[in-house]
Amino acid sequence: MSIHELLDPTNSTLIFIDHQPQMAFGVANIDRQTLKNNTVALAKAGKIFNVPTIFTSVETKSFSGYIWPELLAVHPEITPIERSSMNSWEDAAFVAAVKATGRKKLVISALWTEVCLTFPTLMALGEGFEVYVVTDTSGGTSVDA
Repeated sequence: MSIHELLDPTNSTLIFIDHQPQMAFGVANIDRQTLKNNTVALAKAGKIFNVPTIFTSVETKSFSGYIWPELLAVHPEITPIERSSMNSWEDAAFVAAVKATGRKKLVISALWTEVCLTFPTLMALGEGFEVYVVTDTSGGTSVDA
C-alpha cells in the first residue's frame, strides 16, 4: 500500500470512539441530534461497503453511559472495547483490534475532539497509520475544538 493510494473500503477501517450520552452532553460545536444522525449514517455507509469497524467506549458504568443504541444497532455483532483511559491508543485491546484489521488508513470519529480524537490520532500517525478525521461525526466542548 502506498501513501498515495486513495482511501477506499478495501484499505480502511472505521473507528468510533466514545459516542456515549455523557460525552455528547458536553459537545458544543454541532447540534447533538445532527451529530448522532451523522454518526449513525457513517456507520451505515461503512456497513454497506463492508469496512471493518471498531467501537470503543470509556467508563460506561461509572460515568459516560453506553454507546448510543442507534449506533450499536448498525453492527450488533460488534462488542465495543471498554477502556478506562481517555486516550484509546493507550489501551492494548484497542490497538490490537486496529492492527488486526491489517489496514493502515484509519477513519476516526470521536467525542471529544480535544482528547479522544486528538490523542489517538497523534499516536497512530506516529506508528505509521494514515488518519482521516470525520468532523461531522466528532465533537468538542467548544466551537474552537
